[in-house]
Amino acid sequence: MFSAAIFDMDGLLVDSERAIMNTWITVGLDLGIALSASDYLRIVGRSSTECELILTELLGGAATFREALARVRQHLSKPSVNPIFPLKSGARTLLTELSRAGIPCAVASSSPVDEIRSRLGRVGVLHFFKTIAGGDEVDRGKPDPAVYRLAAHRLGVPADACLAFEDSDNGAHAAASAGIAVVVVPDLKPPAAEVAELSFRILGKLDVAIEHVADWFTTRDTKFA
Repeated sequence: MFSAAIFDMDGLLVDSERAIMNTWITVGLDLGIALSASDYLRIVGRSSTECELILTELLGGAATFREALARVRQHLSKPSVNPIFPLKSGARTLLTELSRAGIPCAVASSSPVDEIRSRLGRVGVLHFFKTIAGGDEVDRGKPDPAVYRLAAHRLGVPADACLAFEDSDNGAHAAASAGIAVVVVPDLKPPAAEVAELSFRILGKLDVAIEHVADWFTTRDTKFA
């Protein structure tokens, strides 16, 4: 049984990946570049620096990337576009149950810490997390295990006593490489065969994990948040 939980954010806790992907594809078309969903999936779960390198390559140069990035940010900040990415189904209930059971939780995301705090704060779940580890705090993003190791260290819990929740292949590899068991809840694409093989569980949606809190975690009768 596990004594702590570590969560990815985008595509796992908040429904952000699809909206951001569609915006990049639309902006690419506006600039005369046909970005596909499979192109975008190359960056899912990676650090901001690695995303920039990949998108620069896909868009044909740094100048085009900068123009596209400005347009993406402008589009997502329009009053007509809801900038609050909603919670994924089951996220709040699962976090509530873990809190009631006294299970400390952390976030290990490729997004910068300020962005993590902003997105989770807007949907009212930031208080559930004892600590946060962001992609701007490590040298390499997922699938490198650094951000998961940092999250476990800040929780003060051994890696093998943590259970990670991820939606992407890169994230699952990162958790597993850190010695952390991982539950995969796919978002934009099903897990690759090797990811399915290394996973503790594959779930169709996060809601399913709620009924397993008592089975998977060493619970305490104290509230964490």
